[in-house]
Amino acid sequence: MLEPLYLALDQGGQSTRAVLFDPSGTAVARARVAVGQACPDALNTEQDAEELVGSLQTAIARVTQTVGAEGGMRIAAAGLATQRSSTVCWDTRTGTALSPVLSWQDRRAAALMPAYGDHAPLITQRTGLRLSPHYGAPKMRWCLDNLPAVKAAFKAGHLAMGPLGSFLVFRSVVPRALVVDPANAARTLLWAHERQDWDPELLGVFQIPWETLPSCAPTCHPFGAIPAGGAFVPLTILTGDQAAALYCEGTPRTDTIYINIGTGAFLQRPLERQPVDQGRLLWSAAARGGGEDRDVLEGTVNGAGAALAWGSEALAYPDLARDCDRLLTDGDPRPLFLNAVGGLGSPYWRPDASSRFEGDGTRAAKAAALIESIVFLIQENIEALCAIAGPCAALVVTGGLAMSDGLCQMLANVSGIVVRRPAESEATARGLAFLAAGHPRDWPAGTGRVFQPMGDEPLRERRARWRALMPALIDG
Repeated sequence: MLEPLYLALDQGGQSTRAVLFDPSGTAVARARVAVGQACPDALNTEQDAEELVGSLQTAIARVTQTVGAEGGMRIAAAGLATQRSSTVCWDTRTGTALSPVLSWQDRRAAALMPAYGDHAPLITQRTGLRLSPHYGAPKMRWCLDNLPAVKAAFKAGHLAMGPLGSFLVFRSVVPRALVVDPANAARTLLWAHERQDWDPELLGVFQIPWETLPSCAPTCHPFGAIPAGGAFVPLTILTGDQAAALYCEGTPRTDTIYINIGTGAFLQRPLERQPVDQGRLLWSAAARGGGEDRDVLEGTVNGAGAALAWGSEALAYPDLARDCDRLLTDGDPRPLFLNAVGGLGSPYWRPDASSRFEGDGTRAAKAAALIESIVFLIQENIEALCAIAGPCAALVVTGGLAMSDGLCQMLANVSGIVVRRPAESEATARGLAFLAAGHPRDWPAGTGRVFQPMGDEPLRERRARWRALMPALIDG
């Protein structure tokens, strides 16, 4: 009897990926479809919703074509992950998008924040998150206030709003379903931990009509079937990209911090229960159903890959991301970079902070300082996580920027903690496959690369100077 295959679908900011895994966690086929992203100004970051639907369909067709009709018939289950705070509005009659996809990076609703300020403690208490224009509810409110097609659909009674994952499910599965999972629902600021459903009081705060939202379901759920390779594959997992990446090596460990470094850097520490005081971090739903409920203490760095993109333009250095390792070994004296690209995330939470260099240097030295600043911001969050949850034994790093050996070694040196990089670069996809396979106990972690901490006094001295300068950036 032929082994089953598991289809992992990862829709991200730059591309949509489809990967087929066998029961050993080995990728047997891959497809990638590039997608566009528009940033018309400093606040707006959006994508074309119809393009994302098409990219998902194309990626599925390509990956199933790779394994042929017989391979396609072996696909036992599928999982879908999306960027958690990306939000869209659509018509429930036709499925047509009525708004662009407002990316997780989008901050067009920033002007609305003062109106909700008095409710910030309630929002944190119910959701574990902080009031921010990056999350879904302010974006939905902005769409209701500013987009005529959204207003008209609401008046006519056929408006749906919610996370991107819900929209892609609505457009992809048979029979059609209007549903959302906990990891994506939580990023709206409308889903309460205790209720595990939409919270009436929070809906009232943002004036979001309950009837426009998807129904809440567990992470593991019969969401419907996706056409793939001439067959219909059960979609059994819907979650966020970071929540899926947590499972890249199998069941997450509570003594480990999982760091996914892409456009942003997201740090997750699995905990048994919600901490009495989560400090200036986030408490997030990672999974519900399928035999386990799991939550994480989470830190967020907005300026990771986004900072490299910013630096490529600001420094006229188009190959900055590709040249990470070479730049980090450059001997030129480095300035310090106070990195607030995309706004300062945890533990500072200053969306209006502005980036700047302290000191001068060559273009290459400034580029190296920018890369270094990503590590420094990650370290701020590592220390905050350990202060609440206790010392950690290892850091597991995944994502595009984790492919830089120099960055991984620098992170080990500055943290003093062993850094482990899994062999499979598609961490979100592999985590999805693990979940879709039903949490197999014998799921192998896979051989990767380990970076042991090394003494680096100049690095620690630069970080101390960088940290001393951050209060001035935070205070404006």
